[in-house]
Amino acid sequence: MKIESQHVVSLTYDLYVDQDGTETLTESATQEQPLTFLFGAGQMLPKFEENLSTLSTGDAYEFRLSAADAYGEYDDEAVANLPKEMFQGTELPEIGSILPLQDNNGNRFQAQVVSIAEDSIIVDLNHPMAGQELHFKGNILNVRPATPEELSHGHAHGPDGHHAH
Repeated sequence: MKIESQHVVSLTYDLYVDQDGTETLTESATQEQPLTFLFGAGQMLPKFEENLSTLSTGDAYEFRLSAADAYGEYDDEAVANLPKEMFQGTELPEIGSILPLQDNNGNRFQAQVVSIAEDSIIVDLNHPMAGQELHFKGNILNVRPATPEELSHGHAHGPDGHHAH
């Protein structure tokens, strides 16, 4: 079956990124634990879906996404100082830890602690893969029409459509 909007796609992938001049395997989805998503629902990177849009069950694929088409270029301005007072009553986060944050409009995002200063915690708001070209290789395992329940929920309920909420 061909991939179309409002279809559930299950696929394998190996994701490679350049680390110090060498392409390194960063993450994978296997046949036993595939990536399953509702195509066209806005859950995936738009250019990722665009590269899959002509494929069908059983097809192999390989493509690259530029940083601009993936998680954007690294933004030096997206490093912020959080006052240590924000953490009163809790243990200070460690360098490398991920903090769940929320802006004044209720938008949720994550920041990684990059250093701890005398009076503030310095966090990086860039996506961990910002500034990196992504190289995907994989296979389309299954394509099926989404169930009415999946369409109303806006996400896939697993490869076979049965997933407990």
